[in-house]
Amino acid sequence: MLDPIPRGKNRYTRRQWLETAGAAAIGTTWASRLLAAEPAEDKQVEKPALPMQIGLLLGTISRPTFEARLDALKEAGLDVMQVSLGCLGGPDMPDEISAELSARICREAAKRGITVAAVQGTFNMSHPDAEQRRAGLRRLKVLAAACAAMGTAKVHLCSGTRDRDNMWRRHAENDTPEAWRDMLATMREAADIAKESKVVLAFEPEVNNVVDSAQKARRLLDEVRSPHLKVTIDAANIFHAGELPRMREILDKAFELLGKNIVLAHAKDLTRDGDAGHEAAGRGKLDYDRYLALLYSSGYRGPLLLHGLSESQIRPCAAFLREKLARIGPNSR
Repeated sequence: MLDPIPRGKNRYTRRQWLETAGAAAIGTTWASRLLAAEPAEDKQVEKPALPMQIGLLLGTISRPTFEARLDALKEAGLDVMQVSLGCLGGPDMPDEISAELSARICREAAKRGITVAAVQGTFNMSHPDAEQRRAGLRRLKVLAAACAAMGTAKVHLCSGTRDRDNMWRRHAENDTPEAWRDMLATMREAADIAKESKVVLAFEPEVNNVVDSAQKARRLLDEVRSPHLKVTIDAANIFHAGELPRMREILDKAFELLGKNIVLAHAKDLTRDGDAGHEAAGRGKLDYDRYLALLYSSGYRGPLLLHGLSESQIRPCAAFLREKLARIGPNSR
């Protein structure tokens, strides 16, 4: 028989006693009835973690100071970046980097919970003037030596072009043996620099450069044969003129050849082939479902870095990527 009136400070109210009696009559306990009636605690429901973190090339944000750029990155809801030293008011590839500057990058990023995924180290590795290539290598050595102090172990770069004035403009001599020879020698020396500084170089295949396809990227990896040389993939940059109708085939082949060597991934879009993409992610023709599924199935779990967009597009593009990434899983391919 129920004891309707417990002793001490935990005495039931008359209403609770009545509820208890009723509960007993229908074969339940008052305790379970009372718990069920209590409002659930206001708990924050955690969303499943995405397979890749969304970040940004910091140069997308324009502010008077480096710190203000970082604040804007956080305000946009992102906490991963690829940084260029130009964001601190100097050249992207300086002749020297002070210990104070390196420490500032690391300190200010850490203070805000921002990860430095990579530092920009691009120079024209295929320039027809050997002195231009040597100058780039000298600056790369300075940059690589400062990476640890900046809080990263990756340097992003591209292979360059034979164009003397613009390394993003395709040149008729890009496909010559001489262009490949010069670029290969520069890349080998760059890989040695990376080994010395214990960093990884992540080069990006780009249609206007000497390494303009996944096939040439694979050839470069095989010829350099260095664990310090890896790949940045930007799927908007690998389609030559007339190749968009074969997008799925070209994407699949690129990941077949390079998937296990990818250490950075960029996210932008394209409206036409034969040139690098210049559109914000999700605003062009790139099959993002396929691109992200291939990244996932290749084992990539690094950052997905937005660029080629305006500041006003950062939030909507990040939301676009989050929505796509939320669908990614073991059977997504």
